[in-house]
Amino acid sequence: MPAPAPTMTRTQKDRLTSDLRMVCMRISRRVRFESSTDLAPHQFSALVRLEDGPRTPKEVAEIEQVSAPSMSRTVNGLVERGLVARADDPTDGRQVILSLTKEGRRAIRETRRRRDQWLATRLERLTDDERALLADATALLERLAAE
Repeated sequence: MPAPAPTMTRTQKDRLTSDLRMVCMRISRRVRFESSTDLAPHQFSALVRLEDGPRTPKEVAEIEQVSAPSMSRTVNGLVERGLVARADDPTDGRQVILSLTKEGRRAIRETRRRRDQWLATRLERLTDDERALLADATALLERLAAE
């Protein structure tokens, strides 16, 4: 049985907190921008919110935690590009319903493929032991994100 890990000091915990936050942010930013298509990150995020089904612009804005005018600009750009379709709400004429087009679904698949490829290329540079360590760390990070 392995020896228990030594207890971390407050300074070590603070350092871990800061370092972990920063590296997660850097990886997230790199994945979004290094592998990006011609979709801006906020546009891709709005598209993904429609993946499970149609929503109103207000619902997408609330999920994304942005203002309605900001979401309107994003949606307008996505509609102009043919990635999102607008339709009148059949139960409320004042509302608009947004849905993904075939091209919008393709854009989501392509963006994910490129992001996965960007990261896969970097993972290939690691040893088997390092990849196994990252697999264990991924499970821990998922636990942190779920709390």
